[in-house]
Amino acid sequence: MSSEQSKSVGTNQTSHTPETSERDIPVVAFLGPSGTFTEMAMLEFAGRGWCDTPPQGARTGAAGPESSGVKATEPITAHGHRIVPLPVDSPQHAVDAVIRGRADWACVAIESSVEGPVTRTFDALAGSHPLQIYREIAIPIAFSILVRPGTRPQGITTWSAHPVARPQVTSWIDHHLPPAEFVAARSNAAAAEMVARGEVDAAAAPARAGQLYGLYSLADGVADVTGAQTRFVLVGKPGKPTAHTGRDRTSVVFNVRNEPGALARTLTVVSSNGVDLTRIESRPTRKALGEYRFYMDMSGHISDPHVATALQHLHRTVQVLRFLGSWPMDDGPHGATTSDAAAPSSTMSPDKPSTATPAEWFTAQEWVAHRAEGTAPETDVLW
Repeated sequence: MSSEQSKSVGTNQTSHTPETSERDIPVVAFLGPSGTFTEMAMLEFAGRGWCDTPPQGARTGAAGPESSGVKATEPITAHGHRIVPLPVDSPQHAVDAVIRGRADWACVAIESSVEGPVTRTFDALAGSHPLQIYREIAIPIAFSILVRPGTRPQGITTWSAHPVARPQVTSWIDHHLPPAEFVAARSNAAAAEMVARGEVDAAAAPARAGQLYGLYSLADGVADVTGAQTRFVLVGKPGKPTAHTGRDRTSVVFNVRNEPGALARTLTVVSSNGVDLTRIESRPTRKALGEYRFYMDMSGHISDPHVATALQHLHRTVQVLRFLGSWPMDDGPHGATTSDAAAPSSTMSPDKPSTATPAEWFTAQEWVAHRAEGTAPETDVLW
């Protein structure tokens, strides 16, 4: 790790030997290299102490997923909390590191206020191994236009950024660097690295990436949409959900039965129980044309009675259901949510749905109870 990186988190890099208890320091996988917005989110998670206690036992392997071709860096300290950062090439590699026991946590972007869902993260969360979200944080997004020292704007013919970042600076680029051709990078910091290596002329990246790679900034605070944010989540193996706060988010992913009105019935189940549905997204299952998997966010916590009841009915309605977690929201100032007051009344029976047998209803109740307590079987649901 560079001295600049150590200084950026407010402490010096901690020296160690193989004989120390480095294995006890949480390993956090993130989209690298150093200087990405994902790294900024990871340091925020770590600095608040949210990475200190992994949801399940110790890692089973050495830090660093084999498929990513990278290794964990030296331990760092963020506001008194130690972690071992593990830079990887994609959200999939980040969650793979958790699945394979090479990282305790994965920090991944899940939603942009400009471009919407980060589809590669959604696909990674719906893989064959259950994962769970424990925290979220919203990071303000603004870019620096980075070049090698001595580069003039009129000499720029190529520029790079992560594809998700491209639409967030397109207007600025078109106005100031109209001839420049876009070259995609695996991350915004990787784009800065490409500039430093002479592979492209400019990059849209966090200002810190310029400091790390010795680049000059043509412009700072570049953002086509003022106030843009990206929401990042902290992902681990399944366990007991983060404690109820009264302003929480619950997320599930499911497949519906292939029959008329299946999705409409699913949405009715949620709304009829007084649950505020805040987002629904679809992604192809990649098994057959026209088959989709749905991601649903709702306000409230699995321990809230009206949310638990909605999940029980949802379990009975859909074909396959996976719990992705309940955790505190971080979307800026909020008014009261349904979790802050008494649970809303439901137009559906709180005891059992009319179409369910007692055995089916018991199974649905047990499904919710196991996930609320963090005792769901490891096999959970395999698509």
